[in-house]
Amino acid sequence: ALLERVGLADKRDAYPRELSGGQQQRIAIVRALCMNPKVMLFDEVTAALDPEMVKEVLEVILDLAQGGMTMLIVTHEMAFARAVADRILFMDRGIIAEQNNPETFFSAPQTARAQQFLERFSYVENMPKRKAS
Repeated sequence: ALLERVGLADKRDAYPRELSGGQQQRIAIVRALCMNPKVMLFDEVTAALDPEMVKEVLEVILDLAQGGMTMLIVTHEMAFARAVADRILFMDRGIIAEQNNPETFFSAPQTARAQQFLERFSYVENMPKRKAS
């Protein structure tokens, strides 16, 4: 049932070398769910994935969130964090520099460091197009 939940029922007998990075991550999530955890920790779960595999892993995490699973997610996927989080904790040099609800954090950060981070992030997201030569 858990393999079906993450869209991998057909990979039940597959070896890790036969799975994509995204499939391996989803299998890892299934293994953790087998223990019926109260809380799940995801530490940069998409960092090593091919960009085309990120969506399938984030969809599994979103499904868990919508099902009421408590999760602590460390991520640089800002749009995903904004969409799925109840609370954002922004860390700087190993300490919590700011914590707030997602809407306030992303639209009106309270600390200069969070503002600086989000300005850099939004610049990359909205980077001007290169002029034709």
